[in-house]
Amino acid sequence: MEVVAADIGGTHVRFAIAEVADGRVVSLGATATQKTADHASLQTAWQAFAASLDRPLPRAAAIAVASPVGGDLIKLTNNPWIIRPALVRERLNVDDFVLINDFGAVGHAAAQMPEESFLHLCGPDEPFAERGVLTVCGPGTGLGVAQVHRTGNGYHVIETEGGHVDFAPLDDLEDAMLKRLRRTYNRVSTERIVAGPGIVTIYETLAEIEGRPVQRLDDKAIWIEALEGKDSLALAALDRFCLSLGAVAGDLALAQGAKGVVIAGGLGLRLKDQLARSGFAERFAAKGRFRSMLEAIPVKLITHPQPGLFGAAAAFAQEHAK
Repeated sequence: MEVVAADIGGTHVRFAIAEVADGRVVSLGATATQKTADHASLQTAWQAFAASLDRPLPRAAAIAVASPVGGDLIKLTNNPWIIRPALVRERLNVDDFVLINDFGAVGHAAAQMPEESFLHLCGPDEPFAERGVLTVCGPGTGLGVAQVHRTGNGYHVIETEGGHVDFAPLDDLEDAMLKRLRRTYNRVSTERIVAGPGIVTIYETLAEIEGRPVQRLDDKAIWIEALEGKDSLALAALDRFCLSLGAVAGDLALAQGAKGVVIAGGLGLRLKDQLARSGFAERFAAKGRFRSMLEAIPVKLITHPQPGLFGAAAAFAQEHAK
């Protein structure tokens, strides 16, 4: 059957038509991307997607949202939209639907995608174990975290808000980053550093340490400077970001008892070349007495361009498997 897959983030909403059968995704069609700021609600963005096609939409929806899912009202974490699950069928004109946290969806993608959809980052270069836990995490507008329990003949996805645990500095520079953030926030979560907007804090902290004038650049400008190698300070901030991401991924693997780790997120894919040659691997494994345990965990980057859409469709397929 066909289903409309939607992936709603803090900045963009993406749509595609997917075909699912026997609990799995058969195919995922072309992606249509819209800015959430251009639409008042999911319904109006949905209608814009429908208007762009020359055919009626399927009457089934698989919706991934960058927010905890549950209750009568879903307020997206980094997006002003509000979703009322009780009204989804009426507002979107569908008969069946699934609502899932965005990184819960990525967990489904990690469970269903073939080995060639992953790039080895560190640890043993081998397929993920058929049994055990996969930790899934990745930076985008926020820091998404999920857990996948593989049973050998199936899997279960556990949605989490692990990106909002407390940030744990590991050296003087990260102490300075934390101190800077505490000027604004009483409690500093990991997401304040290890997510796209976090590059601003890293960049400004480095500038302050070096006695440079602090330029008030937004995160998009700093990421462009860093990824294009145009600014040495932005490049240093990128290196530090990779270190922090490695440390956080290792902490999550310890907390979840992971047998494998998947790095995802829109920003994760953009960092493909940087992660492999950065200090990510060293920080991931630097867990004192547990270093050998962490060094034995395969860590891979998911390279599919739309794991959120694929995973939303996979969640629908699993729930409606016949």
